[in-house]
Amino acid sequence: MTENRAVQQKSVRRNRVAAAACCAAALIAVSVVGSQSATADGATHRTAAARPAAAAAPGLGSAALVQSEDFRRGPNPTGATIELAGRQGLSACSGEETMRSQTNGQATAYASVTWTFDTTGRLTESAASAPTGTTAAAWEQQFVALLQDCQDEPAGHWYYGAAHTLTVNGGTAHWYPAYNGDGVFSGGAAVLRSGTRVAVLEVTGRPTDAPSYVEGIATAALNRLPS
Repeated sequence: MTENRAVQQKSVRRNRVAAAACCAAALIAVSVVGSQSATADGATHRTAAARPAAAAAPGLGSAALVQSEDFRRGPNPTGATIELAGRQGLSACSGEETMRSQTNGQATAYASVTWTFDTTGRLTESAASAPTGTTAAAWEQQFVALLQDCQDEPAGHWYYGAAHTLTVNGGTAHWYPAYNGDGVFSGGAAVLRSGTRVAVLEVTGRPTDAPSYVEGIATAALNRLPS
């Protein structure tokens, strides 16, 4: 009985988060007009251009995140919201966890982007710069475990599929296709690490019919991370 209740609570939490994510995406799509200056703590920038402004941060900036030209197939990007405080939600799987909460605020810098498209769905990427390579490796495994928790879900619930690993220029990505309750491909997620930088990327919605889309965008993101 306790185990069933825990599973139900887990599913309810994630359904709530997924719904909130969809609403947030809709609000972003409406609000990304012109440009908005950074908040007092330099946390957020919004741009209507298809490429996010190269917002500066000590050792980590938006240039290290996915750019408009990285979307070579699938939906066209229409806007981006950049956040530099590590407070953007990591993924629908992780609930309300953020890069800052998961790293206990110990990163030397944070950078995040939310891309909206001309169709439903969105892409989010949250990155952090670790003080050491050992710490970065520990964070990488921590995020992998976080996403793997969504591989085993009740029937009819969305879930992540089997893990895949790729390496690019010395960096590593662990990516997972996502499937809805009917078993249809519906985006995916990836954990990236290059040197002392780590990132979590998620694509929601159904950008294409092929799970390899997640692999392609994860590869592009991994190429950007050392920038």
